[in-house]
Amino acid sequence: MTKRILRSIIFASIVTGLTCIVFIMGILYDYFNKSLLNELKIEAALVEQGVELYGEKYFDSLETEGRITWIDSDGKVLYDTDADAASLENHKEREEVEEAFEYGSGSSQRYSRTFAERNVYYAELMNDGTVIRVSSSQYSIWSLIMAMVQPVLFVSVLIIILSVFLAAKLSTKIVKPINDIDLDHPDIDEDYPEISPLLKKISKQNLLIDRQMKALRKNEEAFMTITSNMSEGLIIIDKGTGILSFNNGALKLLGKNNAEIGESVFTLDRSERFREGISSALAGNHSELMMEHDGRIYQLLANPVFENDDVNGAVILIMDVTEREQREALRKEFTSNVSHELRTPLTSIFGVSEIMMNGIVKPEDMAGFAANIHDESGRLINLVNDIIKLSQLDENSITAQKEPVDIFAMAKSIADRLKTIASKNDVTINVSGEKTVINGINYILDEIIYNLCENAVKYNKTGGEVNVFVGIEDNKPIIRVSDTGIGIPKDQCSRIFERFYRVDKSHSRKIGGTGLGLSIVKHGAAFHNAHIEVNSKPGEGTVFTVVFD
Repeated sequence: MTKRILRSIIFASIVTGLTCIVFIMGILYDYFNKSLLNELKIEAALVEQGVELYGEKYFDSLETEGRITWIDSDGKVLYDTDADAASLENHKEREEVEEAFEYGSGSSQRYSRTFAERNVYYAELMNDGTVIRVSSSQYSIWSLIMAMVQPVLFVSVLIIILSVFLAAKLSTKIVKPINDIDLDHPDIDEDYPEISPLLKKISKQNLLIDRQMKALRKNEEAFMTITSNMSEGLIIIDKGTGILSFNNGALKLLGKNNAEIGESVFTLDRSERFREGISSALAGNHSELMMEHDGRIYQLLANPVFENDDVNGAVILIMDVTEREQREALRKEFTSNVSHELRTPLTSIFGVSEIMMNGIVKPEDMAGFAANIHDESGRLINLVNDIIKLSQLDENSITAQKEPVDIFAMAKSIADRLKTIASKNDVTINVSGEKTVINGINYILDEIIYNLCENAVKYNKTGGEVNVFVGIEDNKPIIRVSDTGIGIPKDQCSRIFERFYRVDKSHSRKIGGTGLGLSIVKHGAAFHNAHIEVNSKPGEGTVFTVVFD
């Protein structure tokens, strides 16, 4: 025990002495580097004046121990005192040069591949847009150590001698009472009652600290687990905008790969809206605003953190609300379209009925007016039915159970149902393929095939064809409906599944329809885990392919 204490005291003394020496060396090292940087700044200012007065000729008479580089606004090296400028690579991405172009001056420390040594660099932006960069070899910590080797050795020997002497004296006094203590029961000590109360308090404190540390670690782990798995971005900052904590969600939403604790939160996003929200929170106000970044819409919530009625920081929550805002926009558009589509047949019915009510209609014209009311009422009923179908698909409120459905037989049945309208439009409809059974909702699958076939007939040319194929391709059930109709412009193919969207509005008005058919097809396919492929050429026809995964 005595030897152990002796060694410990000697070791602690030596470590303490060496730590002090290292600390002093570090201070000296930092001081010399700062002095070197100040010298470089002065030298850069002098060179800048010389270049502004004499241009490149100034370098011919320049004598310097350091390195001077002249760089144009594109990063090309115009002159270098220590190397051929033409052989040097572009310097625009060098850290100090980038800072000079952005802030007027910049500095850095790095290893020079050109001269195989570690240098300190300082760059300054000139009035003509070029950059003067000066550099010098960095002071080596080893050079400082070698310069102080003699005093360091003397101090080290003195520390060892004093440590041995003091350790020998103190170890004897310390060891005996410590060796006599029962470390397994530090609160029970009969030989040394004077230290027993202290040992009891230490024991109790150890138990309390242990419980508190376990609880703290548990809470910290829970917090980290929750925040790291949040899709929302969470940032905690101090009152000086320095980052105290953040999660991966914040980096992902703001398009950053990493962030450093302590750096300004504005390094993550320099937009005016972001700055406005943070500044408002640090001023003591709750801030809630919307931002746009890379085509996405974000909601920023920033709340101040108070300590003794003073703002001590802020908690920032960032949420991606793109889908929500898009849904809201679609809802508004849908409401507007529904209102318009409902108003049109209702206005027609109201107008015709008013004429009939006032007795203006001739008896021979009564049938025509009644037919108009009938047609518009049918259109209104079809529209309401389509809206209900879409609503059920949107809300996933389908109550029917999936069952095996032969979509080939269904396609043949639908073709028979469409023969009348096909004959009226002088269009031939053909069905080919094989028996294909999938697990699905019968009436939804019927809506998918019917709407695709009906559109192929209605938007076809006189004497055209509609070919329906049902079968297996690449081990997946498919429905392919092709026509020889008017086709769809390429720039509109992505929009045809939007509600009430019509490629040719004038043609659509002639053939009728609610404008919701393809929307029902899209949602019905999604309900069955299927996707739709569209291939169309204006004037040649369109091919719709439903692929079931």
